[in-house]
Amino acid sequence: MAKKPSNQICANKKARHEYFIEETIEAGLALEGWEVKSIRAGKMAITDAYVIFKGGEAFLFGAHIQPLLTSSTHVNPDNIRTRKLLLNRREIDKLFGMVNQKGYAVVPLSCYWKGARVKCEIALAKGKKLHDKRATLKERDWQMDKKRGFKADMR
Repeated sequence: MAKKPSNQICANKKARHEYFIEETIEAGLALEGWEVKSIRAGKMAITDAYVIFKGGEAFLFGAHIQPLLTSSTHVNPDNIRTRKLLLNRREIDKLFGMVNQKGYAVVPLSCYWKGARVKCEIALAKGKKLHDKRATLKERDWQMDKKRGFKADMR
């Protein structure tokens, strides 16, 4: 699993519950000025977001960026507009091929700052069935109980 960046803006915790994560890729986001200001204020959520492919390009659909009241008055902010993901042609072709042929989905996992730029960690993922989700929860609970048991034995 990839190391989480310390300068994280937001995370999609639901994605790891709903999908098996196969591969992660870092992508840039094409943003407007008011969006960057809102993100700096912590007004971004990607819980219901996903990636769509159109015209040979990748777009982040459903990410919410709440506009600030103090942002420019001459701009009409659209908080759920479709934002372009900045990826290499090779990465776009690979993701597009996997989504169309093998039934994968591309979901955003987290957004974070890398220098002065906003990056989005996206993942090639396969959907979990209900029994898979139950097994994941059971395994996580077992791991927590195991840790607790070891800590109690150490005392």
